[in-house]
Amino acid sequence: MMFPYIPLAGSFAQLAKNAEKKKPLISVTKEAVKNPPLKIYMLGQETLRTPANRIVKVDDSIRKLAKDMLVTMYSAKGIGLAAPQVGVQKRILVIDLNFEDPDAPPNVFINPEIISSSASLDTYEEGCLSIPGVYLNVLRPSSIKLSYRDEMGRPKKMNAEGLMARCIQHEIDHLNGILFVDKVVDQDELIKQLKENKFNENDVRKETK
Repeated sequence: MMFPYIPLAGSFAQLAKNAEKKKPLISVTKEAVKNPPLKIYMLGQETLRTPANRIVKVDDSIRKLAKDMLVTMYSAKGIGLAAPQVGVQKRILVIDLNFEDPDAPPNVFINPEIISSSASLDTYEEGCLSIPGVYLNVLRPSSIKLSYRDEMGRPKKMNAEGLMARCIQHEIDHLNGILFVDKVVDQDELIKQLKENKFNENDVRKETK
């Protein structure tokens, strides 16, 4: 078999460029650590109700924050985490639906905005690292279109459906000071689970439309 001739310098330069593209900027092991770098705040603490600020510049400090959030999320056995949950009022969230696959890169969304949502709605059980032990059904659009910036600050767009769409919506709510318990319709079950897990029902802010 024969190969087309490519000048070596150009060949190596292209290989290096491709390798750099594939190299993840934020790389962490998906294992729990004894002392996570960040503290996860719980229902009732004001940081969860404070809307996050847009990130003006994506730099090494933002990438470090994303990395610390991922380590904290993996340590808590979660699949999503927003910055206000760790006491940081910045519009950044991390998600990893493939947490059992060490080679699958996680998702980092900076300044995420939902451009459009589907008319079709789905009900699915949700939980939250800030409200451990509480799992309740929430109604949300089944698919969304999202704009955001990646860990290099590059503008991106994404279509998401199913669990990814739900996770993104859940975490963006956090950026706006909204928790999934605010959206729960079954108030009796909500109050029951909150009491069982020693949370105060008065810390839920019923969403109004």
